[in-house]
Amino acid sequence: MSLEELAALIHHRNKLSDGISKIISRPALTSHIGEYIASKIFNIQLDESATSKGIDGRFKDGPLRGKTVNIKLYGKKENLLDSNKDKLADYYLVLSGPDSAAESSRGKTRPLVICQVHLFKMGRLVPDLERSRVKIGIATSVRKQLWDEAIIYPHQRSSELVVTTEQRRQLSLFREKESNKMV
Repeated sequence: MSLEELAALIHHRNKLSDGISKIISRPALTSHIGEYIASKIFNIQLDESATSKGIDGRFKDGPLRGKTVNIKLYGKKENLLDSNKDKLADYYLVLSGPDSAAESSRGKTRPLVICQVHLFKMGRLVPDLERSRVKIGIATSVRKQLWDEAIIYPHQRSSELVVTTEQRRQLSLFREKESNKMV
């Protein structure tokens, strides 16, 4: 690929980012996109400041009303969770792409899709990680069993937050087109 082709693609990407930014009212970064999507689907009031440490917002209704939440959007689920032990939200809501092993990204793509959603109650997760002597912070390794227990979409295993039919429909909008049939 030539530099000219790359420049043309980057210009196109910048136009797409401008359109996304107009919708979400923030830069078109993966984290902001994930926060916007989650806020609309799960009725979350986002904090005014996008720089609040550890907390992105609060649930506005339902059984989690008033509880704080940190929202993550990962292109792949590698069983890693970025967290901040100094300022933990009540819940971490993780929207992610397909399961994947943590491996080199060289030669790979990471499309922005939502194949699954997990809800971790941090008051339960952190003590479990500490008992297992897992270092809590950036790229915290979380056992697959805990991810499985926290899943709320496409399968409902956790009962902390029940995903409605409408929320399932909305989440399916962000699956890869060939994956939409699996919802």
